Amino acid sequence: MRGRRAWPLLAAVLLGACGFHLQGRAPLPAVVKAPYVEAPDRQSDFVQSLRHELLSNGAQLSPERDKSSAVITVLADQLTRRVISVSAANQPNQYEVTYTVRIAVSARDKELLPAQEVIETRTYSFSEPLLLAKGHEEDVLREDMARSLADRVMRLLSRLQ
Repeated sequence: MRGRRAWPLLAAVLLGACGFHLQGRAPLPAVVKAPYVEAPDRQSDFVQSLRHELLSNGAQLSPERDKSSAVITVLADQLTRRVISVSAANQPNQYEVTYTVRIAVSARDKELLPAQEVIETRTYSFSEPLLLAKGHEEDVLREDMARSLADRVMRLLSRLQ
């Protein structure tokens, strides 16, 4: 009976010892504790998700580039949609949505992370009679992809020295 109670404790100790962290909660290195986020579109879904992730992980976003510990530069923030199948009436019935982000990180005059491209691709079905619902589905899909990309960028940032 005593051995059964010890297994969860042993598992927790082993997971902690190997560096395991819950998704989205990777500790940020000191160099990105007060970053400035530079982006052509500061209101894009990705930039908003990245800012939220940084704040959730303990970063204090710097309002000025000169007073920041690092500059996270969003070089590209692009969403593309293409038809991947059509019906017999030549109407689209499936789309592929690709969200591409390119970022670089620097601190003072030192490049911490050279330009990295992060891509997320999803597909969804389309139906003309359900136009309003499918438009909402694409919006939800885009927001989810932006959150996923921001999470992947946070993992890149957590590995910086």
